[in-house]
Amino acid sequence: MNRIPILFEDGEALVIDKPARLPIEQPRKGGPSLEDYLDDLKLGFQRPPMPVHRLDTDTSGCLLLARNPKALKRFSAAFEARLPIKRYLGVLAGVPSTAEGTIELALSKISSAAEGWRMIPARKGKPALTRWHVLAETDGRTLVEFLPETGRTHQIRVHAASGIGLPLLGDPVYGDGRGAPRTMLHAAGLEIPREGKPPILAAAPLPADFVALGFGDAE
Repeated sequence: MNRIPILFEDGEALVIDKPARLPIEQPRKGGPSLEDYLDDLKLGFQRPPMPVHRLDTDTSGCLLLARNPKALKRFSAAFEARLPIKRYLGVLAGVPSTAEGTIELALSKISSAAEGWRMIPARKGKPALTRWHVLAETDGRTLVEFLPETGRTHQIRVHAASGIGLPLLGDPVYGDGRGAPRTMLHAAGLEIPREGKPPILAAAPLPADFVALGFGDAE
């Protein structure tokens, strides 16, 4: 089992660089998940660390783990209060008509036997807001920085497809799944303020599959 890179570590928190295609919870059909690594991430502590928030299976990058139950409660409250600053990088399957913008589309969950579940823009859904701007373009694809101010499920993926009008490259649910072996979304940065302590600051390097698309110098 390869070790997962650690981006930040102190007595109450770890931030890891979650590999793409690694689910946080063990899939029903079996297979590897982050749970397989938690004992390895004790790093001398009695308890394994616990994920505070979620990243989609395909999404790589910064994931906060709490090293004790009290820290988990505090960090969870911070996310509930929208205190963390999250920075994502995504590759759009095309070039947008504008270089930046703010997307404010409420989201709701729907499901069907044929297609499973997905999130859709819905007037009566939960509020969701994402700021974005273009960093680079190459070969008809665009590297975009996303700054979500809310943390809804699939928020950036839906906001890219329905707000910008271009899905993320490789997204099989909100796009056609072509152009990349995974949905091209990376949690590049995470900042979490803490009362009486320095903030948690973490940055995850650009993954190799982003670099392979020609965006190695764009971050």
